[in-house]
Amino acid sequence: MNYELFIAKRIIAGKKYKNSISAPIIKIAITAIALGLIIMLIAVATGAGLQNKIRDKMSGFKGHVQIINYDNNNSDVSTVPIKKEQDFYPKFKTIEGIKNIQVFANKAGILRTENDFEGIIFKGVSTDYDWSFFKTYLVKGKLPDFNKDRTKEVLLSSTLMNRLQLKLNDTILATFVKNAQSKLPSNRKYIVAGVYNTGFLQFDKNIMIGDIREVQRLNKWNENEVGGFEVLLDNFDEMQQKGDEIYNAIPSTLYSKTIVESYLNIFEWIELFDNNVWFIIAIMIVIAGINMITALLVLILERVQLVGTLKVLGSYNSSIRKVFLYNAAYLILKGLFWGNLIGLTIIGVQHYFKVITLDPETYYVTTMPVYLSVTNVILLNIGTLILCVLMLIIPSYVITKIQPAKSIKFA
Repeated sequence: MNYELFIAKRIIAGKKYKNSISAPIIKIAITAIALGLIIMLIAVATGAGLQNKIRDKMSGFKGHVQIINYDNNNSDVSTVPIKKEQDFYPKFKTIEGIKNIQVFANKAGILRTENDFEGIIFKGVSTDYDWSFFKTYLVKGKLPDFNKDRTKEVLLSSTLMNRLQLKLNDTILATFVKNAQSKLPSNRKYIVAGVYNTGFLQFDKNIMIGDIREVQRLNKWNENEVGGFEVLLDNFDEMQQKGDEIYNAIPSTLYSKTIVESYLNIFEWIELFDNNVWFIIAIMIVIAGINMITALLVLILERVQLVGTLKVLGSYNSSIRKVFLYNAAYLILKGLFWGNLIGLTIIGVQHYFKVITLDPETYYVTTMPVYLSVTNVILLNIGTLILCVLMLIIPSYVITKIQPAKSIKFA
């Protein structure tokens, strides 16, 4: 029988334990553990949520890897075409983990109404385009159908719709410069078939999705010429590896770059979230540990007579220390229970009801996204428990300073 655990249970269950002088201090320690875990859960959930949401939105607009002509590698506008017939299209034969390869071509232009105008990038796509991203953020209408011989349907953001005071199914006038040699503009009319809203203003404010055949006509390309290829991966975390493999697999006349390379400043910014999260976790564990050390010392000093009696009965210092460490572990577990209950509830409310909103100009999202895996929850709980108990080992050595004769004398 584990008599140290038995004595610890008796102390916890005793009425004296609940009504003792140390009771308020114990409640404060439990509250500190609970609050610490709540803050850690929220920090991890919001940090991971923002990272995942921002990178998913960027890959939804640009793909994970873009294959383009060398002459286009510093521009969002397709000026020099690529032949659509490539060994890697429609599928890489030697690279695994690729979800889809889709053609695209971009053309800069201006949308005009009677009262206003907006600069846009007309992104032309084809029947091989993966619409799963825009299906998620489609707020009105439908996605354009490119299976027809020719379509004038386009997809616009709600940001552009509001700025130009447009409505669904309105006809809009777009003006493009034909090519570098010709300065004469080319006017085209399009129909707004659908409206999307991703909250990523950097793209929402200027991206119009339409038929790639329109861009080909504007650039005077044939149907076998495209601006480039977007590669979608199965796993975002493998982007660097797959990006290198794709670069080595394509012809030397082409150039490939990942969205991390294209938007390095944004990805460096979101990587800072990890540093912030680790800092918050460290601070919360230290605060919780200090509170538990205080509670442990008060528990020991309040039961000096018990310590002396156990020593007289032959208990070793290590055994007596275990009694109080078991006691402290129980308090930590109690704090973790309430921390999980409250923290996960807050995260759940934010996930389903979007209570906290953000400025999309700064954070690229309209509401605070949260993401928390079961693994992260388990690791936070186990890590907090182990680290707090380890922090209590040294303070528990105060038991070795208690002399049985003096402690029992005043019992």
